Amino acid sequence: MTRPMLIVITGPTASGKTSLSIDVARRLGCEIISADSRQLFADLPIGTAAPTPAELAAVPHHFIGSLALTDYYSAAQFETDALGLLPDIFERSGGYAVVCGGSMMYVDALVNGIDNMPTISPEVRTKVARLAEEQGREGLLALLEITDPDYYAEVDRQNTKRIVHALEISMQAGVPYSTLRTGTKAERPFDIIKFAIDMPRQELFERINRRVDLMIADGFVDEAKSVYHLRHVNSLNTVGYKELFAYFDGTMDFDTAVARIKKNTRVYAKKQMTWLKRDPSVIWLKSPATAEDVLSHTANYRADYTKD
Repeated sequence: MTRPMLIVITGPTASGKTSLSIDVARRLGCEIISADSRQLFADLPIGTAAPTPAELAAVPHHFIGSLALTDYYSAAQFETDALGLLPDIFERSGGYAVVCGGSMMYVDALVNGIDNMPTISPEVRTKVARLAEEQGREGLLALLEITDPDYYAEVDRQNTKRIVHALEISMQAGVPYSTLRTGTKAERPFDIIKFAIDMPRQELFERINRRVDLMIADGFVDEAKSVYHLRHVNSLNTVGYKELFAYFDGTMDFDTAVARIKKNTRVYAKKQMTWLKRDPSVIWLKSPATAEDVLSHTANYRADYTKD
């Protein structure tokens, strides 16, 4: 019996994932699950490059603008929620679903599973948040070095979210976060084929720069102003908003803020590429990738899988 098929389309920011995913989903008559940790939140369509109203109308999407900015969400919650949705999506869509997004931890959580971690209590979350506010990232890192020296040795010291996550888990569980990570791949009741868009670096960087300019022209500054009063919540601790908030605070001029958004987005794209290059299961699609590329590989996968 043929199992359902989950088609994952990922790649660096600004590489064309959204349009490709919509083309594929329309050809298959299926729905799209967004694996973007910021597009989840409402009120951020410009800064997160969320699908446009026309794109959302073209294909049913899930996890777009579904949370308030003050809501807490994680890759583990995404795994649970997406797995809960997929059986109905497969039934409605002839056994297919498309996942589109560049939040690699969310993609990995759905594809490979995430280790069973304790639920963080409000008390622990408040305690870590207070430490972050009072002592900043250096204070968090100092505590992580004491609490979990193994994870401290490998963590990205610029990624505050991961530092906070490790501290919350360690404090809640009473054991180091690193001891709870098994790295065991979860079994899924569906087949998975994963694609990533490969684009020459210079072309990608030029696309990023142009997209930032278009975001500014489309009203990104006003969008950031509208959420400025919530600038300390985690959902806004992301490229674009952080730089514009610095501009609003008077610690950065406008031109510098825009240039910094472009630079930090390029850095983020490089990190996405590094993550993906380590994954041997990824099928790389040369840009410009087409729906025909995806569907051809998918058909071949199905044919190979069903051979005796």
